[in-house]
Amino acid sequence: MIVVVASLVAVMLAAAIAALVFRDLLSSVIASCPVSLVASILFLFLQAPDVAMAEASIGAALITAVFVMAIRRTSRYEE
Repeated sequence: MIVVVASLVAVMLAAAIAALVFRDLLSSVIASCPVSLVASILFLFLQAPDVAMAEASIGAALITAVFVMAIRRTSRYEE
């Protein structure tokens, strides 16, 4: 169990670092989506399914969609 949690945290950190490094804002938003998905899986391991469902639906789906719509209306690349 510890190995699974440690690997999920490593994936979460890698996705967060990738979101910071990318110069393309759309790529950064898409790279930040796995952070929320892994967080929801970790919440499931912590026996909090309600928080996991909220994190998956709001954190991964809704926030990503809102950021993508905002990027479409502005410039895509960071200057």
